[in-house]
Amino acid sequence: MLNIPTQNLRSRAIQFLEQSPQQRLENLKQLGIARYDFLTKMCLKEANIACVMRFFQNPTQLKFPNLIGADLSCLILDGVNFIRGNLSGANLQGTSLVNADLIFANFTNADLRNANLNGATLNETIWLNALVEECEFGEAIGLTKVQRQDLQLRGAKFKYLEEDS
Repeated sequence: MLNIPTQNLRSRAIQFLEQSPQQRLENLKQLGIARYDFLTKMCLKEANIACVMRFFQNPTQLKFPNLIGADLSCLILDGVNFIRGNLSGANLQGTSLVNADLIFANFTNADLRNANLNGATLNETIWLNALVEECEFGEAIGLTKVQRQDLQLRGAKFKYLEEDS
């Protein structure tokens, strides 16, 4: 059984996910976390309730997006800032992250099959056990040669391979 504060937080997260994107954005503005506007696109699923609860728990102390286990599948998140984002176990299948800022992002055990990361900045990213079949990386900005090779071996697609630096 959840304690009362956690139950209230859960109820708030569910209410948030039941709202329209515009209503969600207004709530995020009131909390001072409108920079995380990708929360307006999430669907109501158990994994996302837990994710939203983490954002609501202490909004004034948020520095980096904690998206552990979130379901962001098939969303258009082009240009999003997930610097130092923890996307461990996240479902990003079919998600568009074109030109996203993903520096220091952790994709351990994440599912990025058929995702589009063209133009994304990927410096210092972690890809341990990430599923990347048919994931499109374009020029793979910020990936090391070893990371590119590893991701290719696991089925990632690169439109253009950078020259060895």
